[in-house]
Amino acid sequence: MKVFFKAKPKATIAGLLTEFFGEAQSWRDTNDSLEPLIELIRLIRPLKVKKGQKVDLQEIISFLKENYACRKQFSIYLKEILKDRKFNKILSDAAILQDVDFIFEVKKRIFAKFLPYQPQIDTLEYVLNQVFYLANDGIWINQIPLKQLGEVYDILKFRSIYDSAAPDSMLSELLVAMHLITQRISGRAMETDVIKMVPEFDDLESPFSAFEKELFLLEERIRISDRHYITSDDLSYAQLLVLHKQCEEFVEKAFHNSSKYGISLRVNQNLLKIRQQLERLKFLISLLIVDSEKDKKNNGIMLASRLIKFNCYKNNVRKFVAESTQLISYEITQHTAKTGEHYITEGRKEYFKMFKTALGGGFIVGILCIIKVLLSKADTSFFGHAFIYSMNYAFGFIAIYLLGFTLATKQPAMTAAALIKALEEGVLKQGRDAEKYKAFAILFARVFRSQFIAFVGNVIMAFPVSLLGIWLIDYTMQYNIAATKWETLLTDISPIHSPAIFHAAIAGVFLFLSGIISGSVANRDKHNQVFFRITEHPILKRSLGKSRTLKLAQLYEKKGAGIISNFWFGVFMGSTASVGLFLGLNLDIRHITFVSGNLALGLYGANYQVSNAMLFWGIFGIGVIGVVNFIVSFSLSLGLALRSRAISLFELRFIAASIWNHFKHRPISFFFPTENKKKSDVIVNYLTSDGKANEH
Repeated sequence: MKVFFKAKPKATIAGLLTEFFGEAQSWRDTNDSLEPLIELIRLIRPLKVKKGQKVDLQEIISFLKENYACRKQFSIYLKEILKDRKFNKILSDAAILQDVDFIFEVKKRIFAKFLPYQPQIDTLEYVLNQVFYLANDGIWINQIPLKQLGEVYDILKFRSIYDSAAPDSMLSELLVAMHLITQRISGRAMETDVIKMVPEFDDLESPFSAFEKELFLLEERIRISDRHYITSDDLSYAQLLVLHKQCEEFVEKAFHNSSKYGISLRVNQNLLKIRQQLERLKFLISLLIVDSEKDKKNNGIMLASRLIKFNCYKNNVRKFVAESTQLISYEITQHTAKTGEHYITEGRKEYFKMFKTALGGGFIVGILCIIKVLLSKADTSFFGHAFIYSMNYAFGFIAIYLLGFTLATKQPAMTAAALIKALEEGVLKQGRDAEKYKAFAILFARVFRSQFIAFVGNVIMAFPVSLLGIWLIDYTMQYNIAATKWETLLTDISPIHSPAIFHAAIAGVFLFLSGIISGSVANRDKHNQVFFRITEHPILKRSLGKSRTLKLAQLYEKKGAGIISNFWFGVFMGSTASVGLFLGLNLDIRHITFVSGNLALGLYGANYQVSNAMLFWGIFGIGVIGVVNFIVSFSLSLGLALRSRAISLFELRFIAASIWNHFKHRPISFFFPTENKKKSDVIVNYLTSDGKANEH
């Protein structure tokens, strides 16, 4: 026997309004006074929220127009639950950075995502938390046509926010929030680290103090006035806007000066918070302006929708991280872009010079490969191996850097930023002209061939140096150091017999991080005035003399960031395998130059008795590992450079097409210098400039 269950009928807006606000007036008997509003919003809320999609309230508007009793009860209900609700904290705090400690703020917001903070029940924030509890509620609310919101406002007969300026009124909440924000801004803008960023304002009166005084006078006038608002032609309003503009210029100047003085994350967060508070003030000031009766209604609607939006966005993590890190990432990529310009060759002379420096890098890596095999025989702990491997890599990379040699895979992280700098200063500033995209394609070809010849130089030198080194050790000591490790050395290179591709990707991430560290250290040293501190250090001047102290400061300024980044790159590379063993994960690194040296060691360790398949996969693996090293580090660096300059990925379509067209016509130029220098330089020079085209 079949049993059929009758499906529960789907709730409708009309049915819900009739149930709660009809003749029975059941809203008065509900245990939770917010339940009717929560259910109504659940029905109105679209299943999928898309930007640009209009949300229609016509059904609820039509029903309320046709049903006087429901309309009256619904109006009474809304006014009852909103009566005397405090909301000044939403205006002063919500969606504004609360703490200048970046990590603490991120943790607090993530925690609030899972377990939201619940305010006092008598506040409007509590109501909004219960009713508009989804993060995207602020989006669809903003997509409701203003005309329909105006109809709802009229139908339900909401009071104007300008009816009273009493302490418990809506206007008073608005004024309290403005006063609170202004006081916070004034105090934060006077902090030493913030003032240091804008020495141009040292001898001038603080615009924030002047703004606070002017706003206080305007607030007093509005409170004692009969109409409780001002018009757009009010002189006080014009003065307030001028002072607000000066405050914005103060913040923008501080951000602009970061290229001169550097910037710390804490100062960046302070400035970002001031900027957000100024934006909030600009919105709140606009609510004080009424030029017609229609403005009263529109301002009330705007206030309500923004309260919902601010409350929904108060725990937004993605936007917070993006805003907080954009300027820091810009300063970091500026440093890597300047460094990356040295890795871009033009003519044959520079091309073969790059080849020679790459040979030097390969020579040192070949020695490092031999030392690592010897260190692997040390009887020590996981930490011990991590330490000695890290020091081997670190001092080797530092030696390559100080001797002016080239490690090919360190180029992508630098040249990606240089390319985006060129894109920003040239193509985007000059428009989407075909000639200028062609110029960028020529520059990209130069970058590609510079990295290609660096790969070649590293690989063809690391192999014979490693082979010669292991032969010399065997010849003098009659000990083949790779006799027991040759199979592992060769297998680890093969992309089909080992996770070599995954390990190469890990190395690519570390290459990217080393570029970040270099730019971060340079930015930090600039902000902390390390160069000036060294030159004026009293003990150094007395012991070394002024000229030698100055040379030491210049040496640190030029090489310090690079030495530190290479040291940490070595630590990352040397400790990965040990960390993987400790965690029980198959973690390791594969670097194109090192695997070419390991191939030589493996062949000698096996006395050259290896199968053709193993030899093939070893040689093929070198190429695959190099490609993965390049793609991962270049992609990460490119993404960071794009985001730091707020360049849309959409722009890359034109660039990619131009590069492909250039490759089809001149594929050889991606591997060897073939352009006519006189012709190409005319359209490329402005792309490789030092930044004069677009001063930040």
